[in-house]
Amino acid sequence: MSVQRIASRYAKSLVDLAQEQGKLDRVLEDVKSFREVAKNRDFALLLKSPIVKADKKEKIFDLLFAGKYDELTMAFLHILLKKGREGQLADIAKEFISQYKIINHISTVKLTTAVKLGEGTVQTIHEKLLASTATDKNVELVTEVDPDLIGGFVIEFEDKLYDASVVHKLGLMKKNFKDNLYISQIMA
Repeated sequence: MSVQRIASRYAKSLVDLAQEQGKLDRVLEDVKSFREVAKNRDFALLLKSPIVKADKKEKIFDLLFAGKYDELTMAFLHILLKKGREGQLADIAKEFISQYKIINHISTVKLTTAVKLGEGTVQTIHEKLLASTATDKNVELVTEVDPDLIGGFVIEFEDKLYDASVVHKLGLMKKNFKDNLYISQIMA
């Protein structure tokens, strides 16, 4: 079975359990926290190591997370350890967050600009996205700076891309000049 399919099934199970117990938001915080910890190279190697046995990993998990994570999250982690699925925990966490966003109608929009935008501008863009029919009820706006854009912006969400950057427009102009036979004959 593919990693994506495994991650999706385990994430769905955790989402369903968390919803039944009214702990979806609490478990989300635990999953986000775990995902941050899993970015640590040593911890990621520990998760995937066949040399470190499940009981050792369980003790490490208890030391790191017991008392900080909800009982449901801890029980879920222990089940994954017993099933030998700890290597897929990062993928399961990513899929859990994705399913959470679908349930709560959250669109994640990535806004890339050439320079850092002011709070007022970001707020205006956020309001426009909320009013748009292309996004869901709630919008999570992630901003990024890429000086290579020269100017303008790029908006990405789901499978959509709106590129209003200067570098993109210059590329289009260059292509138009290159494809225009009359201009290319004059230039030669």
